[in-house]
Amino acid sequence: MNFDDKVISDLTELSTFIRMIESGTLGLEGVAGIGLATSNADGRHFVAVFGDNHKLLLGRWVTKDVFENGKEIVEKGVQQQ
Repeated sequence: MNFDDKVISDLTELSTFIRMIESGTLGLEGVAGIGLATSNADGRHFVAVFGDNHKLLLGRWVTKDVFENGKEIVEKGVQQQ
């Protein structure tokens, strides 16, 4: 899997990460969706950036708190202020 070593530890970081994906800052091409998931290997939680055919383009680990409380942010997107 394509994971970086960074861990998102609060909802502000999660919002920033989603904005970076949406704006193209990370240089990912063919982004089809974003979701929260759990690794089958070790039970760790992560935010997943999916491309076509549900291919994982990028994953970034998240804390348990972000996983539990960031679902709405991932589902509805970041509100522009």
